[in-house]
Amino acid sequence: MKRLENKVAVIYGDGAVGGATAISFARQGARVFIAGRTQSKLDAIVNEIVSFGGMVETAILDVLDEQAVEQHISEVIQKAGKIDVSFNAIGIPQKGIQGIPLTELSLESFSHPITVYSQAHFLTAKAAAIRMVKQGFGVILMHTPNASRISPPFVGGMVPAWSAVEALCRSLSVECGQYGVRSVCLHTTGIPETPLIDEVWDIHGKSHGIGFDEFHAVMEGMTHRKKLTTLEELTNAAVFVASDEGSAITGTNLNLTAGMIVQ
Repeated sequence: MKRLENKVAVIYGDGAVGGATAISFARQGARVFIAGRTQSKLDAIVNEIVSFGGMVETAILDVLDEQAVEQHISEVIQKAGKIDVSFNAIGIPQKGIQGIPLTELSLESFSHPITVYSQAHFLTAKAAAIRMVKQGFGVILMHTPNASRISPPFVGGMVPAWSAVEALCRSLSVECGQYGVRSVCLHTTGIPETPLIDEVWDIHGKSHGIGFDEFHAVMEGMTHRKKLTTLEELTNAAVFVASDEGSAITGTNLNLTAGMIVQ
């Protein structure tokens, strides 16, 4: 039997992480509802899932619009009767946010990621938690990179933004765990297969006065195995945590940093 057979998963974000997770969930038997902002990206995800007989529906959605988030989750419940998994995998462009010393960063640039990430994760998690508490089960997943713990230079407001997401994850588990609802944050290094990392590596390479490849090598060298987290490793972990096999995991970061963060 597939790990996510008969489960209903809602994924927010049509980027590399959201798309890959949607495909992995569908391969493991989940009925997937994926919401994003770009129809062409959503269509590509659908085509992949349909090619192996998976179940998927899409929606154009602004996760900062509380009414739209509520309406979308209500429609999912109407169609599927429940929600087993909610995964917020949104991302924002990093130009003008990272690569700038804090002493030169504007308040707007510093605050933008904190506002977007904390509000988006709160709205999607709240919508899911309300339904999950009523039904007595469910898993809320989030994703943050190593920077939330090691606080590298020139990351601006991203460190407090990701730290806020991790704190929200813990708080959800504390308040909702007694009702059968789990909350887990998947904690990785930067993932080389994601286009956003190309942007970030380029920004930080220039900030440190080194090239893209040299900065990538530095980041790999910070892990014990000298290799960064892969997209497949992240999605495999997401499947496990979302499944019944991960039932004891809640209120924590699942460390997938290959030794970059040692706990």
